[in-house]
Amino acid sequence: MYASEQPENAVFYHGTRADLKVGELMVPGFRSNFGTGKPSSWIYFSATLEAAIWGAELAQGDGPERIYVVRPTGQFVDDPNLTDTKFAGNPTQSYRSQMPLEVVGEVERWEGHPPDLLQKMKDSVERMRREGIHAID
Repeated sequence: MYASEQPENAVFYHGTRADLKVGELMVPGFRSNFGTGKPSSWIYFSATLEAAIWGAELAQGDGPERIYVVRPTGQFVDDPNLTDTKFAGNPTQSYRSQMPLEVVGEVERWEGHPPDLLQKMKDSVERMRREGIHAID
């Protein structure tokens, strides 16, 4: 589902290791989990819990993996790193915005990926970093 097709009452998620509270605003400008790790001018989120789980599991840092329910405060677009680049359409319902996301809740119970699958994904991310494949900013 493309950003332009999301209903007004859609639920969105953001996976991270940041410790946030309801009402806080998440903003662009923090180090990216992918590529060179430079600060990103976008903040990423998804309408699927599965994509948010990957985000939490792949997030940089030492804190616990967290998934927040978020509300975009402004316009958002399809994530070009996934949409029509790796997957036709936007099956992961992944989006990005340059406007803040408001934390409206936290998903406290979720199941991560099996260790072997997670390691395979981490190895893939590391390989892309070594090869100089960077996220689209």
